[in-house]
Amino acid sequence: MSSFDAYCELQGMLEGHIFCDEPMVRHTSFRVGGPADLFIECASVRDLNFSLDVIARHQLPWAVVGKGSNLLVSDEGFRGAVLVLGAQFKSFSLPDLTCSQNKLVAGGGVQLSTLVQAAFKNGLSGFEFAVGIPGTLGGAVFMNAGSSDVWIGSIVESLTVLRPGEGLVRYQGSELPWGYRCSGLPAGEVIVECVLRVTPGHVGMIRAGMEASLTRRKKTQPLTTPNAGSIFRNPEGDSAGRIIEGLGLKGYTHGGAQVSEVHANFIVNTGNATASDVVAIIMHIRRRVREEHGIELRPEIRFIGFET
Repeated sequence: MSSFDAYCELQGMLEGHIFCDEPMVRHTSFRVGGPADLFIECASVRDLNFSLDVIARHQLPWAVVGKGSNLLVSDEGFRGAVLVLGAQFKSFSLPDLTCSQNKLVAGGGVQLSTLVQAAFKNGLSGFEFAVGIPGTLGGAVFMNAGSSDVWIGSIVESLTVLRPGEGLVRYQGSELPWGYRCSGLPAGEVIVECVLRVTPGHVGMIRAGMEASLTRRKKTQPLTTPNAGSIFRNPEGDSAGRIIEGLGLKGYTHGGAQVSEVHANFIVNTGNATASDVVAIIMHIRRRVREEHGIELRPEIRFIGFET
């Protein structure tokens, strides 16, 4: 298993770029994390397919990362390859409403916020719930991101993935077993394109829906402080934030990391946090909740570079 050998094989063969020992602190919303052995910007499906073939030959662990908004990378970094979706995956096309086409087609690397604004400016309804949700479309679909009552899976018409070793595969949205923070896609498949259902709407009504969603997020989430979104999945019939707050853990601090004073299911970087600080708080919360309520909280964020 050699990252250097993989680097040598990839060097000069990609439309995109490849970096060694790339600090992941630059690529996570937590602003923590050590270096990844390889950081590969895949500009096209060909880049992505070729990179995954090389990674497989060298038996390297790998992960696809969007904007790093639900990600915690260890302080020691990642002894493998991190892939991000580049130019070809950041394009999208709006529907031609004159032909009654209500389908928006977008690459998996498009920022969700870009689609929200484009839909609004063109009088397209369906994305109002997503205002303020960070990350890329691919990441949002894979995790079935959304609010408490509307999830992105509800507007997915179809999606195309790259299945390593096999090629492109298309799923109809209705085929997937959408669930809470879960699309049901097999691990290892990379979302490269999505077709999303939108409907013509009144710009004023769309703006009102967006403003209501954003106001709610601003009041309930620490949007101005580095964080990775909700740390834990909500247990059945309850709220992780409510449980954690009930234990008096708002403001609990370890090093530079802190349980948010705004929402107890968020951990924020107060300025000099390490991944170890964040993990220490996660472990403390899980232990307290287990002891007091007999509930085993399940993390919602992804961990990269940690021993399992």
